[in-house]
Amino acid sequence: MSEPLILPFKGKTPKIHESAFIAPGCKIIGDVEIGPEASIWYNCVIRADVNFIKIGARSNIQDGTTIHCDSATPVTPNGHPTIIGEDVLVGHMVMLHGATLEDRAFVGLSTTVMDGCVIEGDGMLAAGATLTPNKRIPSRQLWAGSPAKYMRDLTEPAIAGMRLGVAHYVENAKAHKAALEAAVK
Repeated sequence: MSEPLILPFKGKTPKIHESAFIAPGCKIIGDVEIGPEASIWYNCVIRADVNFIKIGARSNIQDGTTIHCDSATPVTPNGHPTIIGEDVLVGHMVMLHGATLEDRAFVGLSTTVMDGCVIEGDGMLAAGATLTPNKRIPSRQLWAGSPAKYMRDLTEPAIAGMRLGVAHYVENAKAHKAALEAAVK
C-alpha cells in the first residue's frame, strides 16, 4: 500500500484537516489547504508549487485527478490559484488548473477546467468537457462539449442529486478510512 506523499515546498506545508480522507497514492505538495470531511481519492496529485490550492469542507476529489495552479505573469500579477469551495463534487480523472469552483459546483469525470474559469454554485460541467480559459458557468446551468458551451438549465432533481452525492462521498470516505486503518493493524 502506497502511503500518501505530503511534501512541503518552498517553506509551505500542506494543511490537512484531521477529519479529511487522503487515500493511498496521493501526492499533495506545497501551499495546499484541505478542509473538514473533504476526501482526496486514490492517486490524485495536488501540486501548489507556484500559487495556492484550497479545498473546502466536504468536497471530494475523485481518483486520478490532477490539480495545479498558475503562477504570476505580467498579465495576471496574482496568477491563478485553484479554489474549490465547500460541498463540491469533482469526478474521476479531472484536470483543474488555476480555476475556481464555488460551493456546490459539480465537475464531471474526465473534464478539463483551465486558468481563470469559474463554476458557480450549483453549476455543472458535463463529463468529458473542456472549459477554456476565463469562462464562467452560471449557477444552475449545465455546460458540455469541447470547448464547453451552455446546454440547459438544471432541474431541481438534478441539483438534489448533486447534494446527495456530496453526502454519499462524506460517508464513503469514512468507510474507506476505517478499512485502511483496519488493514494496517
